[in-house]
Amino acid sequence: MRILHTSDWHLGRIFHGIHLTDDQAHVLEQLIDVIKDTRPDVMLVSGDIFDRSVPPTEAVNLLDEIISRILIDYQLPMIMIAGNHDSPDRLGFGNRLMQDKGLYITGKLNQAFQPVDLYDDYGKVSFHVIPYVEPAIVRDKLENDDIQTHDEAIQILISQVKKMMDKNNRHVLLSHAFVAGGEESESERPLSVGGSGVVNGAHFKDFHYVALGHLHKAQKIGFNHVRYSGSLMKYSFSEVNHKKSVSLIDMEQDGSISIEEIPLTPRRDIRRLEGFMKDILQGPQTEESKHDYLMVTLKDEGAILDPMGKIRKIYPNALHIERPQFLGSGQLINPDKDFKRMNEVDLFSSFYNQVVERTLTTHHKKILNDVMEQFYQSLRGE
Repeated sequence: MRILHTSDWHLGRIFHGIHLTDDQAHVLEQLIDVIKDTRPDVMLVSGDIFDRSVPPTEAVNLLDEIISRILIDYQLPMIMIAGNHDSPDRLGFGNRLMQDKGLYITGKLNQAFQPVDLYDDYGKVSFHVIPYVEPAIVRDKLENDDIQTHDEAIQILISQVKKMMDKNNRHVLLSHAFVAGGEESESERPLSVGGSGVVNGAHFKDFHYVALGHLHKAQKIGFNHVRYSGSLMKYSFSEVNHKKSVSLIDMEQDGSISIEEIPLTPRRDIRRLEGFMKDILQGPQTEESKHDYLMVTLKDEGAILDPMGKIRKIYPNALHIERPQFLGSGQLINPDKDFKRMNEVDLFSSFYNQVVERTLTTHHKKILNDVMEQFYQSLRGE
């Protein structure tokens, strides 16, 4: 059986004030091309279909269009689960009606633990679904007061799934969780506070393939068959080095798998750019596009008038500027307690030292002293 694994679409995402719907439509068009070229037997979406529980209209319309094309044009079954960004009730609306069209959506926890069974030339493959669910809900559903953490919740849910498993068949699990050992990024919303959201990867070892969602980097966790497909796009500047892709899995009769990561190309990349203002204003020196979404780190020490305006004349989608030399450590180091007796130049020198952790030079002090003298002369009318 050929399985296409995707996750973390985050439709409706806003990135530094920019609505990414057109960028997401561009990537999803490539997903359609992957389906056309590889002809999978089923597609999996392991949670976080939307970016928030009440998605904007354009995000809902985009999902409707993509799902309709996949189901109608390619007759490809889809299995989807809710992630921590999704609303289980909204995502699961009408799921029983849509199953007749090959769309299997699990929003809420299915206490019956009934799998979705599909068939290939070798027989049945059972797809088990565990959507994102808070430990308190699992505790209430299973009437088990011992469940306090995500790890305990996943462990007992998988034990319930295993009771339904026929060892003569092949088994795939969809789950949305933070599995220990996975590499995080800034765009993933924490599942809990204090580390209780982490799940032990050993719980997943008895399945032939585990299609995980939540972490945005494509990666395996502990076992070759336990994998995150990663998000379809970069959703933070911490992901600039990620290679976004979808995972194509070929499963043999004995459950053994081979995996291919098929790359996706964004409409606009998300990149970091570092340098002095004069060099940045020269424009791209390599093959990078000037239309990419950029975080710019400026090395200049002096004041710059309207740096974002200048940069956007060259890079229209620059989104954020950092000037690390002005950030400092965030703490006062050996603060001057007698600051009320200091003159303006010495007071500014102390401030400068606390902010950038460097001493104001004699040359800079002279410039500052001249500026202050001109200021006082203007006040005196001289």
